[in-house]
Amino acid sequence: MQSHKINIVIVDDHPIVIEGLKIMLSDKPFFHIAKTFTNGGEVIQFIKSNEVDIILLDISLPDISGIQLCEEIKKTSPNTSVIMFSNRSERSIIMQCIQNGASGYLLKNVSLEELMECFHGALSGNIVFCNETKNIISKPSPQELTTTPRLTKREKQILQFLAKGKTSNEIADELFLSPLTVDTHRKNLLQKFSAKNSAELVHIAVQQNMILE
Repeated sequence: MQSHKINIVIVDDHPIVIEGLKIMLSDKPFFHIAKTFTNGGEVIQFIKSNEVDIILLDISLPDISGIQLCEEIKKTSPNTSVIMFSNRSERSIIMQCIQNGASGYLLKNVSLEELMECFHGALSGNIVFCNETKNIISKPSPQELTTTPRLTKREKQILQFLAKGKTSNEIADELFLSPLTVDTHRKNLLQKFSAKNSAELVHIAVQQNMILE
């Protein structure tokens, strides 16, 4: 076992979750809850002046996204393991958290046994997941498995205008084309992306990083 206590910080906007975790960890002598927060505003300042081994971090906070806060924490304290703790089960969100430096992702229905295993795994330098999260990330969505379609230069232009909410007539004026030509390109885009409408087309294109900022 550890020769010193593991300092844990809990960041969650629901006090009942924090109290529940305190009870769960109360009989674990090697784990010490150093501080709890219901928003993210004071977390960075706290870790600047306190040694923290693990931060259990919710995604949905009232003042900042937990995903963004995770990135800031890792910049401030690279050796602190940040484990996301959330009800959000979308694969894209889980992967974004890992990309931002998280050491793991747990759903809030995790068992105490899984929680302890993940704590130890993260402290050993591993990326950790509860069993349910493992199942989620092992099954990419159909859109993630779809090959990015090849677009012509004109289709790329029209896609960018559609992402800005432009109508066929407005796009036609911008590109000096007829509205009928723009509609033809739009229909081709819908077919290439297997989208039912322009909104779904733009959504898929954003996921595939085909929309310029």
